[in-house]
Formats: sequence, structure tokens, C-alpha cells
Amino acid sequence: MGRSRRTLPEELLLLALDPTTGTTAQPQSLDLGLAGAQLVELALAGRIAPDGDRIAVVAPRPTGDPTLDCALELLRRRGAPVRAVNWIGGPRLGLRQTYLSHLERCGMVHAVEGQMCGVLPTTRYQATDTAISREIKARLDSAIRTGVPPDPRTAALAALAHAVGLGKHLYPGNEGRSSRSRLRDLIRHDPMGGLVAHAVMDVQNGAAAQPRRSPAPAGRQAAGPGARSASEPARGVPAQPRHGSMARAVAH
Repeated sequence: MGRSRRTLPEELLLLALDPTTGTTAQPQSLDLGLAGAQLVELALAGRIAPDGDRIAVVAPRPTGDPTLDCALELLRRRGAPVRAVNWIGGPRLGLRQTYLSHLERCGMVHAVEGQMCGVLPTTRYQATDTAISREIKARLDSAIRTGVPPDPRTAALAALAHAVGLGKHLYPGNEGRSSRSRLRDLIRHDPMGGLVAHAVMDVQNGAAAQPRRSPAPAGRQAAGPGARSASEPARGVPAQPRHGSMARAVAH
């Protein structure tokens, strides 16, 4: 994968960045969205593919993007398809900051140092070329306005934007209600984007880390050396993080 084209995580982050305040909209759900956007980008690059509600590595060769390749290697090490909800709900320490720093190195944003309450140091990021963000949003606007099925990349971006709650940021107020509704509807145009977007929303809604199972007959308990309790995660799959455990990035 060349670096001439922006990746979905970068585009999602630029969409969320407020050009006036330098803060990101929906910061906590955005962290989940960035992890999901990595999956979609890897799928578009032909490295992974959906397998039901799971993600399977189909071509482990590097993409040339260090951050994506790190995610690809972690998926490869699992050795078996991973549930999208487990992957997105896992710890992603500093992922948002990683992408903000990358955008700064590329000259798309610049860091503005400041203080909170005159004491705590803060870093905000402002776009150096707002035309880039306008171009990204124009793709969503076109898909919403024309009703023509968008390309997979734009469809996935729309699905992720809806999943992390950027609809009210991009299309605010009562006048933006119909646009928000159509943004949600674009989720159906890309299977991988839809899978990931629903996984992002499931994590936010506190969906269980394991698939639902039929209840055992009354009075009977699972037995045998391989039995485990319903609260115990499957081997090799991380448990769902507790609320509030998500890593905090520098910019909010």
C-alpha cells in the first residue's frame, strides 16, 4: 500500500477534528472507531476478510504502513479468526495520539500547546489545510444527496462516522436530521464497514464479549476439563474492557 492515499483512520480523525477548537468530537467512541477503521483499511488492502462476525487474516504480507502492519501482525499472531467486537473492544493505548502525530508529521495538522485551568498542559491539533477535511466530507455529502451507492471506502467511512456518533458533529441541528438518517443508511453498502460499525456500536452498548449461548437445562452444569464459566473469556481472546478503561489520548 502506498502512502499517497490517506487511510480510513486518518480520514475519520480529520472528520472528527473541530477546525475552530482543535478538539476531536466524540473522543472515547472515536478511539473505538479508529481501531475499526484499521480493520476496514486492511480489508480494502486484501490483508483480512470477514468470516461471519470474525476477522480472518488472508494475506499477512506488510502493507507498508507501520501502524496498520502492527495491527495486522497482532491479528496474525492470534492464529484464528477474531471476533470484531473483541478486537475493537481491546486496549488501544495511544492509537488516537499515534494518528494525530502522524498527521502532524505529514503537515495536515499542527499542534497547539496550552494549559487547562492555567495549570495542566494540553495539546490541541488544528488542521493546516481545511480543504482536505472539506474534500472528505464532500464525499459523504455526495453519497447522502445523490443516493447513488458510494464506493466501498466512502461507504465504510460513512458507517464508521455514524457508529462513533459523528452525525451530530457533521450535520447538526434539526436541519441535519435527514442527513444523519441517510448517513446511517449508508452502512449497508459495504459488508466489512457494516460489520465493523456494528461491532463499534456493540462495544459502546456494553455487548457481551462472548456470543450468546443457549441456557443449560435446570440443575445441570457444564463438566469436563474443557469447561469454563460464562464469564471466562475464550482462550486467546481478550475480555471486554471495563467501562472507563479506555486509554486517554493527549487531544480531547
